[in-house]
Amino acid sequence: MAQPGLAHISENATQLSQRLVQNIALVVRGKEEVIKLAVVSLLARGHLLLEDVPGVGKTTLARALAASVSVSFRRLQCTSDLMPTDVLGGNVFNQSKSTFEFRPGPIFTQVLLADEINRTTPKTQSALLEAMDERQVSIDGETHVLDEPFFVVATQNPHEFYGTYPLPDSQLDRFLVRLGIGYPPPSVEREILTRRAVDPVKQLEPVMTAAELRHVQQAVDSVRVDDSILDYLHRIIIATRTTPLLAVGASTRGALGFERAARARALVEGRSYVLPDDVKALANPVLAHRVKVSGGVAGTAVRDDAQRVIRELLTVVAVPL
Repeated sequence: MAQPGLAHISENATQLSQRLVQNIALVVRGKEEVIKLAVVSLLARGHLLLEDVPGVGKTTLARALAASVSVSFRRLQCTSDLMPTDVLGGNVFNQSKSTFEFRPGPIFTQVLLADEINRTTPKTQSALLEAMDERQVSIDGETHVLDEPFFVVATQNPHEFYGTYPLPDSQLDRFLVRLGIGYPPPSVEREILTRRAVDPVKQLEPVMTAAELRHVQQAVDSVRVDDSILDYLHRIIIATRTTPLLAVGASTRGALGFERAARARALVEGRSYVLPDDVKALANPVLAHRVKVSGGVAGTAVRDDAQRVIRELLTVVAVPL
C-alpha cells in the first residue's frame, strides 16, 4: 500500500532513497541528519562540499555514499602540485600510430571524490567548474560529455589550516550543499575504537543501481511545491540580498538549488510535497556558503557568522500558514 501523500510519486523512489540513508548509516553512525543532507544533494543533482577539521569522517561519508550506489567511482587526492590535466586528462601522442589519443582523467566517472580540494591551487580547482555546472569538459577545443549521474563530493579543511587555498566564490556556488560533520557521539567513538584496522566501508554493499538513482532523481522533479512555499523560499533569498548584515546575497543559481533541494528532502522524508520545515532545514546548508558577511574576511569565524545571519533571517521572514 502506498504511503499517504505519495499518490503521484513512485513509492519505490521513496523506499530507495530511505534505503540509501540507512545503508550509509551503517558506517557513519550517529549522524542521521548529515547523511540525509548528503543524500539530498545527490538526489537533487547537486554537488556536496564536506568541510570540517581532519579526521572526523568526511572521506568516510563520501566513500560510504559512493559504495552504496552501483556507479563508477574515482578518488582524487588534491595536492599543491596537482595540475588541471591531472583532473581532466589530455591528448597524448601515440608514437606507434603517429596520432594523438585522448586519455581521460579521473573526472570521467559518475562519483568523484575530490579529497582536500582546498589543498590544490585555484587554477586546478577551476578545472572542475565546467564539469560541475554543465556535466561536460572542454579539452583542446573538443567537448567531452560526462556520464550521468555525475556527482562531485569534495572535502576541505578549515581555511586556518596550513597549506590551504580558499575556494573562489564561483567554485563555492557550484556546490549545492555544504556540511560540517562534527565529532561523533562519545558512545559511537568508543565503538569505533574497537574496530582497530577494520575498514567498514569495504563491507558495504550497493543498495541502488545507476538506473534506480536516475529514477529517484526524476521523482524529485514531481514533488509538489505550493505557491505559498515557493514564495516563502523566495523571500528568504531576497532577504539575503537586502539585509545590511550581508554584503553579498544568494545567487539565482543558489535559489534554484534551494528549491530543488527542498523537493529532494521532502522525498527522503516520505512526502510528495514540500513543507516550510524542508525550507528551514536547508537554508543554512544551501545558502550560508553562497553569501558574504558585511566586513568579513575568509575563515571559520566568518563562516559561523554567515550561518548565524541565515538563522536570524529565518526568524524574521514570515512562514506560510
